[in-house]
Amino acid sequence: MSVLCWGRGAAGLRRALQPCGCPGLLAKEGILGGVCGPRRSSSASPQEQDQDRRKDWGHVELLEVLQARVRQLQAESVSEVVVNRVDVARLPERGSGDGGPQPPRKVQRGATGASPVPRSGWAQRLEKDKRIQRMHMQQLEVNLQMQVQSQSEELKVWPKHLQVEPRLLSKQLAVFLAPESSWEEQLPRVLQEAPRKLRLTVGRAPSTQAQLSGQQQKLLAFFKCCLLTNHLPLAHHLLVTHHSQQRKQKLLTLDMYNTVMLGWARQGAFRELVYVLLMVKDAGLTPDLLSYAAILQCMGRRGQDAGTIERCLKQMSQEGLKLQALFTAVPLSEEEQATVLKAVHKVKPTFSLPPRPPPAVNTSKLLRAVYAKDGPVSYPKLHLPLKTLQSLFEKQLCVELASKVCVVSVEKPALPSKEVTHARKTLQTLRDHWEKALCRVLQETKNHLEVEVHKGRFSLYPFLCLLDEREVVQMLLQVLQALPAQGESFTTLARELSARTFSRHVVQRRRLSGQVQALETYYRKYLHLLASDTKVPNPCLPRQYWEALGAPEALREQPWPLPVQMELGKQLAEMLVQATRMPSSLDNRHGSSRLVPVLYHVYSFRNVQQIGILKPHPAYVQLLETAAEPTLTFEAVDVPMLCPPLPWTSPHTGAFLLSPTKLMRTVEGATQHQELLETCPPTALHGALDALTQLGNCAWRVNGRVLDLVLQLFQAKGCPKLGVPAPASEAPQPAEAHVPQSAAPARKAELRRELARCQKLAREMHSLRAEALYRLSLAQHLRGRVFWLPHNMDFRGRTYPCPPHFNHLGSDVARALLEFAQGRPLGPHGLDWLKIHLVNLTGFKKREPLRKRLAFAEEVMDDILDSADQPMTGRKWWMGAEEPWQTLACCMEVANAVRCSDPAAYVSHLPVHQDGSCNGLQHYAALGRDSVGAASVNLEPSDVPQDVYSGVAAQVVKQTVMTVVYGVTRYGGRLQIEKRLRELTDFPQEFVWEASHYLVRQVFKSLQEMFSGTRAIQHWLTESARLISHMGSVVEWVTPLGIPIIQPYRLEHKVKQVRGGIQSITYIHNGDISQKPNTRKQKNGFPPNFIHSLDSSHMMLTALHCYRSRPLCRRKGLTFVSVHDCYWTHAADVAVMNQVCREQFVCLHSEPILEDLSRFLVSRFCPNPTPRKISQCWEASQLKETLQAVPKPGAFDLERVKHSTYFFS
Repeated sequence: MSVLCWGRGAAGLRRALQPCGCPGLLAKEGILGGVCGPRRSSSASPQEQDQDRRKDWGHVELLEVLQARVRQLQAESVSEVVVNRVDVARLPERGSGDGGPQPPRKVQRGATGASPVPRSGWAQRLEKDKRIQRMHMQQLEVNLQMQVQSQSEELKVWPKHLQVEPRLLSKQLAVFLAPESSWEEQLPRVLQEAPRKLRLTVGRAPSTQAQLSGQQQKLLAFFKCCLLTNHLPLAHHLLVTHHSQQRKQKLLTLDMYNTVMLGWARQGAFRELVYVLLMVKDAGLTPDLLSYAAILQCMGRRGQDAGTIERCLKQMSQEGLKLQALFTAVPLSEEEQATVLKAVHKVKPTFSLPPRPPPAVNTSKLLRAVYAKDGPVSYPKLHLPLKTLQSLFEKQLCVELASKVCVVSVEKPALPSKEVTHARKTLQTLRDHWEKALCRVLQETKNHLEVEVHKGRFSLYPFLCLLDEREVVQMLLQVLQALPAQGESFTTLARELSARTFSRHVVQRRRLSGQVQALETYYRKYLHLLASDTKVPNPCLPRQYWEALGAPEALREQPWPLPVQMELGKQLAEMLVQATRMPSSLDNRHGSSRLVPVLYHVYSFRNVQQIGILKPHPAYVQLLETAAEPTLTFEAVDVPMLCPPLPWTSPHTGAFLLSPTKLMRTVEGATQHQELLETCPPTALHGALDALTQLGNCAWRVNGRVLDLVLQLFQAKGCPKLGVPAPASEAPQPAEAHVPQSAAPARKAELRRELARCQKLAREMHSLRAEALYRLSLAQHLRGRVFWLPHNMDFRGRTYPCPPHFNHLGSDVARALLEFAQGRPLGPHGLDWLKIHLVNLTGFKKREPLRKRLAFAEEVMDDILDSADQPMTGRKWWMGAEEPWQTLACCMEVANAVRCSDPAAYVSHLPVHQDGSCNGLQHYAALGRDSVGAASVNLEPSDVPQDVYSGVAAQVVKQTVMTVVYGVTRYGGRLQIEKRLRELTDFPQEFVWEASHYLVRQVFKSLQEMFSGTRAIQHWLTESARLISHMGSVVEWVTPLGIPIIQPYRLEHKVKQVRGGIQSITYIHNGDISQKPNTRKQKNGFPPNFIHSLDSSHMMLTALHCYRSRPLCRRKGLTFVSVHDCYWTHAADVAVMNQVCREQFVCLHSEPILEDLSRFLVSRFCPNPTPRKISQCWEASQLKETLQAVPKPGAFDLERVKHSTYFFS
């Protein structure tokens, strides 16, 4: 029986659902436990909990309120509503006598000492709801039992007969179902039959995946998946059942018929293939190239006579289809192409495959020097010999075949004790039980879903058959182990499970199809280009060399449609919840105890949205903490590679050896980006592909000395000041453990706010700690090894490392842990650049010229050496720097160099950075040839660096100045300034509001005066995007390097999946191109996205030109990586990189960028002929006029950038 603590007055409702008992656990975990009951239940927010130590904290029965009640509770700051029944497992009693809080005895209602519970109208109504809900849930349980019993009987008696022969609506075509001659003779006659005429023209041949409805995407994915899992009869059955019902037949597309037809062709099943062909004609569709490829393949496998093949080819020609296109436009494997060619040779013995076209060359003016063959060319090599690289390749291949990597955690190891040993043994026993239970649930689910297909309904059955059951179970247990204590969004978890399933499926398919053996052969040859002890006859770029080897292109694995991803992930998550249970008393050694769920489901309100969350049981969390297992498990794609990545050769081939990787990162569900990449000319992508390959080929290693120091702090209590997060035990605690009943309302509100603040900080600390744990554990795992970071790009062309946890785009700590695996002697000027880099990292001399920065380094040399020698016990000078850990790493490098007998010969591995000076404004000033703006951002040569921030206001507005160029509004700028002002301890906080309003006005006014050309261009881009989106289109453009860009912002279209289970998932479907553009996001996003596409073009040009040998460099290329507008190289090569960087900026902006953009937008978005409607005609005229009104440039001479010392510095 539940015990409810009712309050008086207006606050009574808020306390109505608050649990009683120990405040410590609830405040720490932010979760509630409850007795397992037959009905759904709800819980109050941790912020609203009025603890009552007299009640049993471990057995609180929670009740569910109606949706209207939930909204009211939300208004009263209730943050979580539990919707699944929750059982509480008693935590094992600690025998060590640690004095931890123990559950008090339960006070029975009516017992002596129990205080009376005040009643109210709200209480009576809620109890009435409780009784109604109990009766409703009891009835639901009865119905559920009957349904389960019915399904069990269905599984036993359901007939295995699957439909093969279709029911055709055309009487003329139905004649072919009872042939008087053989199926082979019937085929030409069927092909000659005209498609059935439909009363209404139904557009069922969409050209792109994005034009398919959610149901159509799921059906097409189902048919393709059935081919992969050898469930072709099941796919044929579903196709026949849909075709036989006129309503469902409208969902079928030619691609679906072709998919099943191709499956029968691979088996040489002629009768079934003709059945599908009859359905194609009956549906009013015309066979296309893929249809004929399937027909000819089937005849090639059966050794068909020449007459039938000849009539087939004749019919194909009459329909305007070219024979050669079968081998160039249809995605067939080599074996399938050979089978089709075998059939064709029976009729045309002299026919041969079209010759492979010569490798196309990019003709872009900007890349002409990169791909020119007018003289000897050389490229840099790795520092490792061939045998070492081959050994590293084998290790990486093993990692990707396993799909996961186990890493030793750097958390301070638990001391050996009976408690730890017992916890680990208990955990292993539970996992053994869960493995068996998951296998059983998986098998039951598959059986049920197979029955659904027999009934003619779509189901996930073939998707669950893609992987071995044991592999699926291990994947689910791995996710359970990594689930954070505060839980994970149900939708996020579903998406993660689906992505892992797809990745494992791709790796398995490539292994079974023999691609691994082919990869080994060609990759070993490819390593001759990179190894230090080998030479190739004609040095070239990695992509060019890989293509010259003739390596077969990997099978194109298109990601599953978003509806399938979400439904599959939801199914797997629900199986995990259903199968994982644990004893209610973990310390019960004398008998069995009741089982309770390990995971439970709550709703959390974020802003105005209700988010479903899966949380682990607190007893399970404590068991994990006590066991303190020493390993972490990562997906293979989340860990840096142990060998050089595959060169990018196409939008779907590159980076990891086997694991699928997208060339372009996109928002969830968006497919337009990939379609643009697939359809654009291959040569247009060469610049981007080669730049990404070059960035990924940089070899890295871990800075061991810095790692040791970071681990020392991490395993103690952290050091937030130095960016090392503290453990959860250091989280702030509220002043009072619970809200006193007698406190005044204002005091209660204050205490609740303090509790909310403490819980928010605790969550943030947990997140930061987990991120640091992953990064440091991976760094320790990779210590002493060489590794690589494959790259891809976002939809604007900006590049990113694929491994998310440990890379050079991270924080100060992450960057300090990394250094180049290949060193370079400092040479005559390298030590000076090391010292300048050190001063730059401190932030002490930003506005001083380089010579003064160098002089300052000499002045503080004693502090530099002291920091290097005694970082934790000396004067700790490095801790006062802006980037303390990178400063310390540089101090150590400088100390090693100056103590070397010949500093010029010292081999340095430390990356030296050169930063752009407000790079977005630099591109705007160059586009507009704005002389005043150019001088403010160091495009104009000067003796000292110009600081645009000081030219506008103070350090407080730096962030706003930087982001105005990227489209920040006045409102957003005011919030940024307000945040900075609140961080100033000596600024009167009562004036923050007025000061932030004043400063944001001055910032925008000053920038408009200083960068008049910039504001004009920004306005033109914004207005162009607004008009384009008003015409119903999303904004597109092509970067100067040829990368097609499309803004994915459309009005959000929410799609609900099948109801039932734990919750219905609602997700935003960005891939539906029928949705109208989001005008606000389109116009606000165009200026910053366009500038980002320019800075990525500049970076890629710099990378490619640094890769080639140059006379000034006197060696074979240089190492180059970037963090957007921050370029890294060895200290010895900074001067060369600076020269290339400036030259390529001038070359880029010497192109008519805005004029080319205007021409592209006019040709793409201005309709021709003119629309008939007057309103549309006026809009089209206004759009064309705006697009052609390119802002006039100023008089700034771009050549002066080449002589600007502080352009990048």
